[in-house]
Amino acid sequence: MRIDLRRCFVSLLVAFAAVLAFVADPVFAESFPNDQHHQLFDKALRFSRQGDPQQALEGWDRVLELAPEDAAAWSNRGNVRLVLGDTEGAISDQTRAIELAPEEADPHLNRGTAEEALQRWSEAEQDYNWILKRDPEDASALYNLGNVRGSEGDWESAETLYGRAAEARPGFAMARSSRALALYQLDAVDEAEREMRNLIRRYPMFADARAGLSALLWIRGSRGEAESNWAAASGLDPSYRDADWLLQVRRWPPRPVSDLQRFLALESP
Repeated sequence: MRIDLRRCFVSLLVAFAAVLAFVADPVFAESFPNDQHHQLFDKALRFSRQGDPQQALEGWDRVLELAPEDAAAWSNRGNVRLVLGDTEGAISDQTRAIELAPEEADPHLNRGTAEEALQRWSEAEQDYNWILKRDPEDASALYNLGNVRGSEGDWESAETLYGRAAEARPGFAMARSSRALALYQLDAVDEAEREMRNLIRRYPMFADARAGLSALLWIRGSRGEAESNWAAASGLDPSYRDADWLLQVRRWPPRPVSDLQRFLALESP
């Protein structure tokens, strides 16, 4: 199956809080040696933040021509290469950033994201565990490792990791939603429903929880409420209609994906 890496990366940014704009700071990157370096870095960073990957790539290329030891630029270019579908190139750039800044967590997180895009679960796990060994409460690494566990079919471990990520970062809505979906997969549907409803009360425009609740309510026979939540979810993000996207990109467990597809086909619970 061919995955749309542009859609994949956007989803990963939302779900994992991956670092698109890895900004140089005194702890990590070398100080800017001159004004030209500073100006080129800021310009490339602006293109990255504006969602213009081709311009951003050219910008980071210019930064690295001028300052090939700038680890932040390597990591940022790696993220842009992932957006453009050059996953191997993204991994190579993140690896170079790690060589230049061996104690920094962000390149490991970003490399793990690229490794996940290639379904290299064990390699991604190594990167996330590298972070967690140094900071057991790193919410992004906990969340991403949860996705790895889920992709390997270990939804019990995934549920635990999503819960830890949500505790480590209050307001991490996607972690809470993923935990609810893992509970759904594990047949703890009452707890899953409570979590989804709590999320919707706090974040009424959060499509993920509404789409998950639509599937759960449908199989429970609450058709009217399922349709109401689905109208909101599909209006917010039409990607939730795509089963492949849910499984391969958003990383929903198979049971809620199957139930949502039944709902969309108007099959009886």
